[in-house]
Amino acid sequence: MNDLKNLRLRAETYAQIRAFFAAREVLEVETPILSAAGNTDPNIQSFHTRFSGHVDAGARERWLRTSPEFPLKRLLAAGLGDCYELGRVFRDGEAGGRHNPEFTMLEWYRVGWDEAKLAREVIDLLECVLVQAGRTFDIVETTYRGLFGDALGIDPLTDPLERLQAPLASSGIDPEGLERDDWLDLLMTHKIQPAFPRDRITVVSDYPASQCALARIREDDPPVAKRFEAYVGPYEVANGYHELNDPVEQRVRFERDNAKRRARGLDEVPIDEKLLAVLGRMPDCAGVALGVERLLMVLARTDAIADVLAFPFSEA
Repeated sequence: MNDLKNLRLRAETYAQIRAFFAAREVLEVETPILSAAGNTDPNIQSFHTRFSGHVDAGARERWLRTSPEFPLKRLLAAGLGDCYELGRVFRDGEAGGRHNPEFTMLEWYRVGWDEAKLAREVIDLLECVLVQAGRTFDIVETTYRGLFGDALGIDPLTDPLERLQAPLASSGIDPEGLERDDWLDLLMTHKIQPAFPRDRITVVSDYPASQCALARIREDDPPVAKRFEAYVGPYEVANGYHELNDPVEQRVRFERDNAKRRARGLDEVPIDEKLLAVLGRMPDCAGVALGVERLLMVLARTDAIADVLAFPFSEA
């Protein structure tokens, strides 16, 4: 079992998060952990199981959620308003020094906001929790394009693939099957992210349109996704969007994900038809998911996720 002080740290952090949202009148909700649909993202693998009860209860195959995003959006479409969920999520295959297959995610949505306004609230929450722990951090806000230009002298939106591959030439990476976004991700994780100062909050916005996921696209030249990520030191802690509410476009993206899955030899994942049926009624909003263990790792001054878990996956 882990050091008891980190279990207390987790409880204190949960209390601070709930107080933060209570003060801002954002409602806490709980949504299903098991769903008849899954996450189609080809870079995220889901656990699934089978229900053995009466067939009238619904689909037998069920997927453990990788985030509460889809049911929260259904609540927004029903008119709930600003809301958040603090709960467990599951991702298959993600185990290591900074990953545990079962972890805690904080996800929240703000109606009438865009991604820039929500990024500011993410900073406010991080500062609230960090200050109460006696920590101070500088804040840097930049664009994806600006970050790559400053760190590597690369334009991630327009430079040829060979230019993206060059800084990784000595890393021993097998290029087989890697696409442009894969190389950009490798540059971020291998070259840029590790150099972020530990006493800095870094917010990166305007990701490539090809990395839009469930975000809207802004038709710049070239287009960019209305998406941001927040880092505390070298840890990515939050990923936010100005949320897409076009069900036709969202279906295209889900189907594109499954096409990539087929090309990689992965199983397809059922598309969330219940989400698509109401997505057009979801109000203009921004949403963000924050990995609580990553934040706890910063607070506990550790690089091992096992240090902030009661029992890591290997001991569960």
